[in-house]
Amino acid sequence: MRIIAVDPGPERSQYVVFDGTRVVSQGWEEMVGLRQVLPPDAYNGTHVVFEGIESFGMPVGAETFETVFVTGRLYELAFRCYGEKRVSRIYRKAIKLHLCGSARAKDANIRQALLDRFGGAAVAKGTKAAPGPLYGVSGHGWAALALAVTWWDQQGGTDGSR
Repeated sequence: MRIIAVDPGPERSQYVVFDGTRVVSQGWEEMVGLRQVLPPDAYNGTHVVFEGIESFGMPVGAETFETVFVTGRLYELAFRCYGEKRVSRIYRKAIKLHLCGSARAKDANIRQALLDRFGGAAVAKGTKAAPGPLYGVSGHGWAALALAVTWWDQQGGTDGSR
């Protein structure tokens, strides 16, 4: 079972492929590039999860609306590739609660929770010569990984179709 977790953005989206123990691959892709990541023949037993966008009552700009539009397009693509039971979304608040126990957690808290889960920074990241399970994760990759880990834990590492 592999999870493709997508942290959507208005122009490019960060994704990670997670197998329950480590990040298998990751990258920044524009819409066209993500079409190459999502085809069902790429990974057998795949579930795709997107970070959902939620309102906090504050005004938002064009970038947020574009992100919503892109997310919808990507969700539809994944839905067509994998079917209804293999595509889902999780909202940021749920990720914070799951990993940190608080909806007030910040990105740094989430990153630290992930590092701790995988043995601490030195073990989790590793080195070029001896990469750890989270080797190379940076920037929005942490958000995508948090999404993947949350989905994995909530579904018990299954495809969600049970």
